[in-house]
Amino acid sequence: MKKFFLSIFAVSTLITSCASEDDIYNDDSLKAYEASGEYFFANAQKELVDQLTTPSVNLNVFRYFSQYWAATTYRAESRYDLTSRNIPDNHWDNLYSEALGNFKKAKENILLESKPALMSETEWGKIQQNRIAIIEVLMIYTYQVLVDSFGDVPYSQSLDIVNTPLPKYDDDATIYPQLLIRLNAAIAKLDAGYKSITPNQDLVYAGDVSKWKLFANSLKAKIAINMADVNSSLAKSSIEEAYAAGVIESNTNNALLAYNSFAPNYNLIHEELVQSNRNDFVPTSVFVNRLNTLNDPRRPIYFTFKDAENGGTTYVGGNYGYQNLLPYDESYSHIGDKIKQPNLPGVLIDAAEINFILAEAAERGYTVGSAATHYENAVKASLTFWGVNSADATTYYNQAAVNYNTATGNWKEKIGNQAWVAMYNRGFESWTFFRRLDFPNIVAPASAYPVAEGKIPVRLTYPSTEPNINGANYQSASSAIGGDKLTTKVFWDLN
Repeated sequence: MKKFFLSIFAVSTLITSCASEDDIYNDDSLKAYEASGEYFFANAQKELVDQLTTPSVNLNVFRYFSQYWAATTYRAESRYDLTSRNIPDNHWDNLYSEALGNFKKAKENILLESKPALMSETEWGKIQQNRIAIIEVLMIYTYQVLVDSFGDVPYSQSLDIVNTPLPKYDDDATIYPQLLIRLNAAIAKLDAGYKSITPNQDLVYAGDVSKWKLFANSLKAKIAINMADVNSSLAKSSIEEAYAAGVIESNTNNALLAYNSFAPNYNLIHEELVQSNRNDFVPTSVFVNRLNTLNDPRRPIYFTFKDAENGGTTYVGGNYGYQNLLPYDESYSHIGDKIKQPNLPGVLIDAAEINFILAEAAERGYTVGSAATHYENAVKASLTFWGVNSADATTYYNQAAVNYNTATGNWKEKIGNQAWVAMYNRGFESWTFFRRLDFPNIVAPASAYPVAEGKIPVRLTYPSTEPNINGANYQSASSAIGGDKLTTKVFWDLN
């Protein structure tokens, strides 16, 4: 595992707040920066959100898996060749080292801090308790992403590099209930009557413990809904508990990381598409055509018009899984300007996602209210998040093809189709909805590499370094899950 380094994001804050006439901290440029736990926490938050947000095909291909974007130049990744760029390796490393590693360091350093002289032992204890609980919640979030990406992964030994440099892989079906146990313990420790992370070091909720409680309960619902087909009783009780305690049901409580409008801390979509002046992506025809059919008011936000510079008035997507070689500027719609804004926030959990989960839970018979109501709330939450006014959101929802009472298909199809549209800028979560619900009805392109066996991948393969570095544990895990393949399903994906 890598050393724990602060990114420029945290280092810039550290330097401006700690610089003095003493330059000793510059004596050895090769040393890792030491800092308070909160600086490591801020860095870990950003690393986690960056990994889930970036469109770099070296790091994140989930927009391809959900068939949102098509390639104009490098088509291998949209055909599910993930090894030439070591994409699974990078996803794994960023989550384990840059996110979990820094969260661990944050927790260690916070526990070493001394009580301020004028603060009571009770108040200091509560503040420390809140800080550690928030870190714990985000570590649980990160472990869920790892399990949902790979299946069996290092968990119980994953962060003890001194004693277990070659960690075993834990069974994914065993990890999930353990995450819920840890999450319940963290939720019990969050006390909104006391402060927590310093506001400018908590890049999501500015230290607001009440919002972190909503987040934690929403994460509980996220974990539980994936277990619905394999452990229905635990899924039901967990979601009902989370709903009763309060989850993110409105956009005012969304878990968003606010990027800056300037380098180096702007949204990585802006970095990849604007600052790097890359024209590697266009929206896919399968997605654009679906939104055209629904006259979706998010189209001018998600896309530009085809040949917009010359007065084009239609939305046209590229062919998924192929190299779209026609002139980029004239032949296709492009990624929408709002999506490419430098300060577009990154999302960890939002109201649309949680309301879709609650709609699904209601259909499964859980006591969480009405499926139709949650579905409607989810659709409208997505629309209003992107700036669609409430009147247009209502008009969109009232279409027979969208309204829960009239849309075609069973509940899985209704929820799956609209979640696909809503999760447009959240490729990983969209891929999770697709695997759990088997909707929308998208299929692998004919051009897909044989390694995917003609199917959309349902997991990432393990990093290419694992067979050589951690060979015995890798072989055991590969055998346990049924083969280290893109088509091997994680434990909760039964359909």
